[in-house]
Amino acid sequence: MFYQPGEGHAVLRPTGTLKMAQVVDLVTDAIIYSRAKGTTRLLVVLTGATGLVPPRVTARYEFIREWARVSGGMVRMAVVTGPELADPRKFGVTVAANAGMIKNIFEDEAEALAWLME
Repeated sequence: MFYQPGEGHAVLRPTGTLKMAQVVDLVTDAIIYSRAKGTTRLLVVLTGATGLVPPRVTARYEFIREWARVSGGMVRMAVVTGPELADPRKFGVTVAANAGMIKNIFEDEAEALAWLME
């Protein structure tokens, strides 16, 4: 199962060999589903997904803007991934904030969950 409700939050944990476009779609669907169910916190853990290539800046901008749009400012999201996918300047966090979404990225799941539940 990719998506599961937790205590006060939901978790999306895709696994296996995936393309970035698949992950983007899974996250989009999880945000929409979370919002429909009234879940305002979403933890996305990408550490079990393989085959992902870091997105280009323009692609990162576009999918994060889409996530912000579908969240409607109602879903706070923490993403856990390795350093190979994360932008060290947290460009995506800035894009999300400018589009009205609270989002952050982490390498440690416990740290991400603590931030998400603040």
